Amino acid sequence: MSTPGDRRDPYYGILSGPVDGPARVAAAYPELEAAPGTPVVHRASGFRGTVVRFEAGAVHLRATAGTERAFALIPGSFAVEGRAVSLVPVRSRPSGPARTASGSLSAAPARARVARGSRILVEGVHDAELVEKVWGDDLRQEAVVVERLDGIDHLPAVIAEFVPGPGRRLGVLVDHLVPGSKEDRLARSVSHPHVLVTGTPFVDAWEAIRPQVVGIPAWPRIPKGMEWKAGICAALGEPDPARLWRRLLGKVGSYADVEPALVGAVERLIDFVTEPAED
Repeated sequence: MSTPGDRRDPYYGILSGPVDGPARVAAAYPELEAAPGTPVVHRASGFRGTVVRFEAGAVHLRATAGTERAFALIPGSFAVEGRAVSLVPVRSRPSGPARTASGSLSAAPARARVARGSRILVEGVHDAELVEKVWGDDLRQEAVVVERLDGIDHLPAVIAEFVPGPGRRLGVLVDHLVPGSKEDRLARSVSHPHVLVTGTPFVDAWEAIRPQVVGIPAWPRIPKGMEWKAGICAALGEPDPARLWRRLLGKVGSYADVEPALVGAVERLIDFVTEPAED
């Protein structure tokens, strides 16, 4: 019969003996991912139990009688099926194919591609940043560049300068595309087979973010005659528009955090500008 400290004890040496650094420890005591319910022996104390949970650098074990104890996660401190191991919690693993923030299947890393001749235009910097946050991976995979219009009053001149054609399509995303608006009139004035103008009914890109995502039940109604962003800043108690925008954008993690109208409009534009050129 072995006694503590006896070299015949299979658990001898847990807290003694030479240590030659992390590599030696890792080789001697391989990591074992232990799910709740895994039978474990704490080598130094002889306590036997099943894993309950991991927290704060310790593992909680529960004995058959119901006694629960916490033990520090020291390398090699435990034995599972007679083998000395270092316990670690089960690491999370993807349950399926990786997806981009837009919900599309993520393509394998590829070499950089030359940008397409086609482009997507958006009204301003906030529109561009929101599109990048949700569809950036998709656009890079498709080699589509997004450019800013900084307002759409000069849209006809931009289209004329771009010279759209086969393999050189232009998609335009506008805000406040509602019947009777200036944006609607401009969109209707564009008639070109290689240009698509579409958009959302929202006053600004901010409003395309679902209000629940930023912790409000609905976007505040801003009185007529008051600049919309100034009114939103006042209503939300943040005087600095730039700071508020960073907060809003930071809440967006995927397409589920923006309104369906924006999702539909952007995806329609991506489909349009990536459509194979006609011979």
